[in-house]
Amino acid sequence: MIIGSAEVTLRAPWVSSLKEKRMVVKSLCSRVTNKFNVSVAEVGMQDDLKTIVVGFACVSNEYVHAESTVENVLSFITGATDAEIIDILTHYD
Repeated sequence: MIIGSAEVTLRAPWVSSLKEKRMVVKSLCSRVTNKFNVSVAEVGMQDDLKTIVVGFACVSNEYVHAESTVENVLSFITGATDAEIIDILTHYD
């Protein structure tokens, strides 16, 4: 069993309230889940209005498939939001 995961840190300078941030995070998470069938959640910096940290994971029986899924999700996140990606941490286990 191979687990592919990533933690993506994004900067959203236009966000001015927690309600607006929740709306951005919820939209991004639901679109990623629906398109790629991966587990995704906000995993950090919940109190910082301008910073979003989203983590996602997939399970596969092949390393290549897990790596491909992670790369496809990262590519989707890049194009799916106006937020700037600050950092990406990937892990395969």
